[in-house]
Amino acid sequence: MTVKQNIEKKLNNQLQPTMLEVIDESDLHIGHEHARPEGESHFRVRIASPLFANLSRVQAHRMVHDVIKEELKGPIHALALETIKP
Repeated sequence: MTVKQNIEKKLNNQLQPTMLEVIDESDLHIGHEHARPEGESHFRVRIASPLFANLSRVQAHRMVHDVIKEELKGPIHALALETIKP
């Protein structure tokens, strides 16, 4: 399973999103420090979830980070994150 697929699976299972986009932007960072030759190091995630309804943006971001914490420790170098409330 790819890093992107792991992210999608975990976020779908734990945050019940009504909208989820996981975009691998690693190709935009080729040659940069910490860019992995095989890619899957830089991601953009847009996610809408009813679980974000009463949370601040920081709390919603922390929730997403907690779900994908293993990926953030390893293959992910950069994550652009947009959380959307219902």
